[in-house]
Amino acid sequence: MRGIKGIYERLWGETLTTLALVMIVKNEERHLSRCLQSVKDIVDEMVIVDTGSTDRTKEIAYAFGAKVFDFEWINDFSAARNYAIKKSTSDWNLVLDADEYIMNNCGSRIRTFIEKNERVIGRIKRIDEFIQDGEKRYAQSYLSRLLPKGVKYVGRVHEQVESDLPRQNLDIEVYHDGYVYTDKTGRNLKLLLLELERDPLNDYVLYQVGKQYKLRQQLRQAELYFEKSYHLVPLKSWYRHSLIIDYLYTIIGNKSFERGLQLIETERDRFADSPDFHFACGLFYMDLIFSDVNKYIHLFPLIEQTFLRCLEIGDTDKYDSVKGTGSFLASYNLGVFHEVLGNMNKAISFYQQAASQQYEKAMERLKVLS
Repeated sequence: MRGIKGIYERLWGETLTTLALVMIVKNEERHLSRCLQSVKDIVDEMVIVDTGSTDRTKEIAYAFGAKVFDFEWINDFSAARNYAIKKSTSDWNLVLDADEYIMNNCGSRIRTFIEKNERVIGRIKRIDEFIQDGEKRYAQSYLSRLLPKGVKYVGRVHEQVESDLPRQNLDIEVYHDGYVYTDKTGRNLKLLLLELERDPLNDYVLYQVGKQYKLRQQLRQAELYFEKSYHLVPLKSWYRHSLIIDYLYTIIGNKSFERGLQLIETERDRFADSPDFHFACGLFYMDLIFSDVNKYIHLFPLIEQTFLRCLEIGDTDKYDSVKGTGSFLASYNLGVFHEVLGNMNKAISFYQQAASQQYEKAMERLKVLS
């Protein structure tokens, strides 16, 4: 890992800025090789802190030349992450989890960033694979993971970087499929509730508790915690958009329609440029209207309007977003909308738009209608 750096320094007599991969792991033999393979030619050292593995995790780490340290697990992710950061001897630290791996050829971009900056935090784009309605979906979010020396974490679980340094989005794409293969909600919920005992009005922890209940399909509990977070979260908070989307989907699941109408009315202008917000609104209006057609039929045109607005905005990097809410998912729902109304030409046109992006459900509908 240090070969290229060492040759450069011997030839030119200059010291390059150094970069470490910093990880905490436990029983990750299934994923670890994939992660380390994706990053081994980018970093100068690998620092891996093990919190109690009983499988081949350490053996795999050593095979990649990593420095491996043991840390007794104390139900605190920040404590483990900060211990790992202390073991790094590099100027910068790239933080990854074992079920993540770098997708794109970004080594030179990372090097340029760390050579030109001293006190800036780099945010990577993470693509999360998850299952919804029986099909794979992909969400993207930007996470603070490229950290200059001295930056640390806070939070027992869903830990966050504690720093006032500016943050910059980088073209580093990391794939994450841990949500598909592992259910960590029980562990996370236990730690989050402990955190909430210490700080019961922490809007971010309340949000994360709601997310765990949502993942467990305990939607009544989820809505309760989302509501508490919603009333506390600052308007400019970085995660507020995600909270609103999760809150709205939970409201749909619970059929809390009057609360949903109020939430949409309050947030519509703030998230006028969010395809995910309008997409959730479209689904909300469909469920709302069919719950009581006579009462809500006047809102029927909003179904089409919201999905068309999704297409106008398009898929975006501005917000954490699910791939397709600004393209093929919205087109597909417009196809369904017009098929139900008997507007078959429009339905086929929208299905074709979605199918052009290889959306299988749209292709299936076209086969049926052909």
